[in-house]
Amino acid sequence: MGRRLAQLANLPVTELKGVTPKRAEALATLGIRSVLDVLMNYPRRYIDRTKEVTIRDAPLDDEVVLLATVKASRAVRSKNGREFIVITVADDTGSLDISFFNQRWRLKFLPVGTSVAIFGKVTVFNGRRGMTNPFVDKVGTRVGRIVPIYPQSEKARINSDTIADLCAETLRRSGEFADIVDESLLDRLDLVDRTTAFRGIHEPNDSEEEKAARKRLVFDELLRVQVELVRRKRELERTAVGIAHVVGDGGGPLVRRFHEVLPYDLTGAQARTIVEINEDLAKGHPMHRLLQGDVGAGKTVVAVSAMLVAVQGGHQAALMAPTEVLAEQHHLGIKHLLEGFTVPDTDDGNLFGGAGMDRSLRVALLTNRTTAADRRKILEDMVTGNLDIVIGTHSLISEGIAFKSLGVVVIDEQHRFGVEQRAALRDKGAGDAMPDVLVMTATPIPRTAAMTVYGDLDVSVLDELPPGRTPIVTRWAQTDMDEVQVWQQVRDEIADGRQVYVVCPLIEESEKLEVRSAQETFEELTSGELSGLRVGLLHGRLKSDEKDAVMTQFRAGELDALVSTTVIEVGVDVPNATVMVILDATRFGIAQLHQLRGRVGRGAAKSFCWLVGEAKTPDGEARLEALVRSTDGFELAEVDLDLRGEGTIMGERQKGQNDLKLASLRRDREWVVTAREIAIEILDTDPELIKHELLAEEVDLFLKADDVDFLMKS
Repeated sequence: MGRRLAQLANLPVTELKGVTPKRAEALATLGIRSVLDVLMNYPRRYIDRTKEVTIRDAPLDDEVVLLATVKASRAVRSKNGREFIVITVADDTGSLDISFFNQRWRLKFLPVGTSVAIFGKVTVFNGRRGMTNPFVDKVGTRVGRIVPIYPQSEKARINSDTIADLCAETLRRSGEFADIVDESLLDRLDLVDRTTAFRGIHEPNDSEEEKAARKRLVFDELLRVQVELVRRKRELERTAVGIAHVVGDGGGPLVRRFHEVLPYDLTGAQARTIVEINEDLAKGHPMHRLLQGDVGAGKTVVAVSAMLVAVQGGHQAALMAPTEVLAEQHHLGIKHLLEGFTVPDTDDGNLFGGAGMDRSLRVALLTNRTTAADRRKILEDMVTGNLDIVIGTHSLISEGIAFKSLGVVVIDEQHRFGVEQRAALRDKGAGDAMPDVLVMTATPIPRTAAMTVYGDLDVSVLDELPPGRTPIVTRWAQTDMDEVQVWQQVRDEIADGRQVYVVCPLIEESEKLEVRSAQETFEELTSGELSGLRVGLLHGRLKSDEKDAVMTQFRAGELDALVSTTVIEVGVDVPNATVMVILDATRFGIAQLHQLRGRVGRGAAKSFCWLVGEAKTPDGEARLEALVRSTDGFELAEVDLDLRGEGTIMGERQKGQNDLKLASLRRDREWVVTAREIAIEILDTDPELIKHELLAEEVDLFLKADDVDFLMKS
């Protein structure tokens, strides 16, 4: 049958030639403890010796490989105070300077006399040829057209050659590898067999072999993840007890009435998503659905429609938001939308049973600043069923919180909550029945990333904006002259009766510093550009009642401008605000900039967003240019994934899957979709994986049960 990966997982790395206990300790620092770890420790890069040229013959602006020796190194400061490292390298034909910004570690990593392979573009600066931020690898003794370069550890004295030797021995002694899928599927997908793949990734004869190997191993990684996610999702659907809500025509009487009183028609995306959710709610197993919607796409209306399905059936609904500001805003908005709605005043009242409608539908807010008396009354009404919809923060999952019959749970900006917190609210359901769960995010995630990170959830997307939303004009102020224009427009808008946000620079991991930054910005602006205007200050260290007072003033139009930290990033809704000024914008990520921009453009007036500050890096420049170019959150999410890679996206999982060593959600979008389709195809015909024993074995091997359990709680 061939060598199984589980067999290699049971062999310690000391089984390989020359690996002493001391060497094994060193390898462990690279995550290599078993022979399987050696096999799956893939090259991080390859030196294509077919592109190798001499320094003298290297063409300008073409990617080339140079083999050279370090002759000198030094740290240099530019006129603006930025440090960069200059390494001089040479071969028999000449010398070249390679430069790195803010990478002092290069001095120790590349001492004089080191042989290196350099991959990059040769350019000319001040009349001298050089390279900026090229890839540099120490060259060992390996030869060949394509030389793999493995992760190395200077401290543990493990170099690329050492890893390559261990890989070669592993491949030689393993022989043929057992395959998890049959030949017909490989032919259909144009994939090489597993033996060819492992040899092609570690010892390719050319770049085509390496690409074919990578494609096959990427598919294996994604297939294992998708099989487990789909299998667990189906198991949950089969075994978990939910509430089979009676949806009725158009969603039911309360839902129909709600849609009738809306001051606008639903978008096609909202109508489609509500149908998808209603179909889930009608089933006897609990819904687990992710609702993605760009800023202003109308997620709240969809959420209220779902909650009303529960209420009209005699159940309750809860909405959990990450901040008090957002919870309060949801409460105000939803209470206003449902004003005048009534429900049956019976213990098990059900609108479909024809019971009398003689009690107002009750919506309550529960946060840390709810008074003790109000809290007692709300908790009592939750238990008796006299409260229909509860909106709150983490308070909803605190000790002593109970519902009579929790039917639908909505979690807004779900990425702000830990998996355990989301599970805690879901577990507030009465008896054995789990409530239906709808998690929402205004931070669009690329579809392929969502299929991997949230593969256990069904995904609905709101990809249309409601009519009446005015597009936001975004501009980038890079120079002092540009800034003059920013503040002139701010004053003009305020003179026309509009309001303005000014967001202070983000200072990582220091609320104290951010407060100081906000205070300093406030003082500078009120004595300068915003002198004589009514300006408020909002930051994370204000007491709750102080924050509330500032926001109340701003909403009421009693303040012209609000200087704030990112506490206004999500949920603040002031239709009269038409300008968003983000200072030092290059410090923020795309998603956060897009969220901040979404605080304006919420009324009928034309709105503007100014990104202020010079970009310090090419990535920073690309981020700001993307914001200027597009207001489409889904397009920006794709740009973000391309710029940052998938590390931060995968971080949404918080714990768990570590099987993606080669697969990239950025490069391998189509293979995520293919792996999902094949996983469903396999499980449709073989739900217990009896005919796919090896695949089942590898899923268990790579995806630890406790990690998957943790993931599924989301």
